[in-house]
Amino acid sequence: MDLQRLRQLDDVSWAPRTGGGDVRLFGTGKLLAAMDDKVLEQIANVARLPGRVGPAMTMPDAHWGYGFPIGGVAAFDARHGGIVSAGGVGFDISCGIRCLRGNLTLDALAPHMERLADRLFRDIPAGVGEQGSVRLSPAELDRVMLGGARWAVERDYGSERDLDFIEEHGRVEGAVPAHVSDLAKKRQLGEMGTLGSGNHYLEVQAVERIYDAAAAAAFGLEPGRVVVAIHCGSRGLGHQIGTDYLLALAKAAGRLGLALPDRELACAPIASPEGRQYLGAMNAAINCALANRQILTQLTREAFAAILPGVELETLYDVSHNTCKVETHVIEGRPRKLHVHRKGATRAFGPGHAELPERYRESGQPVIIGGSMGTGSYVLAGVDANPAFASASHGAGRAMSRKQALKRWHGRELIDELRRGGILIRTRSMRGAAEEAPGAYKDVDEVAEATERAGLARRVAFLRPKACIKG
Repeated sequence: MDLQRLRQLDDVSWAPRTGGGDVRLFGTGKLLAAMDDKVLEQIANVARLPGRVGPAMTMPDAHWGYGFPIGGVAAFDARHGGIVSAGGVGFDISCGIRCLRGNLTLDALAPHMERLADRLFRDIPAGVGEQGSVRLSPAELDRVMLGGARWAVERDYGSERDLDFIEEHGRVEGAVPAHVSDLAKKRQLGEMGTLGSGNHYLEVQAVERIYDAAAAAAFGLEPGRVVVAIHCGSRGLGHQIGTDYLLALAKAAGRLGLALPDRELACAPIASPEGRQYLGAMNAAINCALANRQILTQLTREAFAAILPGVELETLYDVSHNTCKVETHVIEGRPRKLHVHRKGATRAFGPGHAELPERYRESGQPVIIGGSMGTGSYVLAGVDANPAFASASHGAGRAMSRKQALKRWHGRELIDELRRGGILIRTRSMRGAAEEAPGAYKDVDEVAEATERAGLARRVAFLRPKACIKG
């Protein structure tokens, strides 16, 4: 991105010099300079959508996407003509990270790491179109879309305690399975309990550095502690819902006379029939994703137990980063109910928020910034006075396209290199490994530091990967 097109507001906050509308871009000059100019164009288009409240914003890990940039955040008020946009949520609805905290250290796990990686690779279905052992009837899938992670717990995938540490206690209101197409449902019948492909993964990690001792203690993190991160979403169902409603919302925009700055920003007023239908389908997909990560949590626990009996993996937190949530935020001294779009951005409630579990009420919400394969991840905590509707970065963010990555790296060579660095990779696709090479992403250390400096969240711990399962 050409920094001459921006004016710097403070150390890590920027705005367009001219013609960009009410836009804020968070990040260091180095991070922004490495972004595609399309990021600025896309977020400026978001700022032109009706009913917006506050600026349209990008997180420090932003990159070009479909409709909204990935890392884009914007809030809309239904009572003032605010819209909902499928391009502001994304295709992988409720993609997110389930973080599990182990009761063992890396020293205890290290002698068993090869066997554990093999077992996880055997037991966790991953890859394009890969199906799992959980097969659902259409009627049962409807129950998943209504019940979320609670549906999974009621079928012995995990425990009630898990639900306390999941956004919305594992189930969002407002899901309407009838607003999900038959094709979307058909794509999901065999995909529950599966990781998928692309940047989705299951990673065994160890805490390497602590930044905030008090928050780390609340989160149960200490140097050497083993952590597991499960990164996946709503699989084929969410993707099909995104596809279906991009068309439906584009037609609605035409019918209602909405002038779209970009056809990829297909949208409809929140209060319109089409807007309500999309939200009903999107919430169904969120519940599907929450149930999927709950099933994967149980499969992970069983794989660990097979190698190391007595190991416990507690849910530290589960947070989504492709959603539109109804939340109350104080605007100019008044509480207002807003629909907050977070596409490739994670919710980051600060200390004292009523929706946080008691354990995290003082520290703030755990926020997970997942790194690229082999580089490491961060656990952060939400802060007071977050300037982005309680939002933060969700990952390192791509620095180059998958096509560009394939020209620079070869899967087998990359996996061997990571192994020499102490990181085991198990994958069914050498091409997929090359596409997700660490060098294809931004520097996760810079992203996490910029996230803290921007007042979006504060760093708590750095996690070093030790084994990664990918599609």
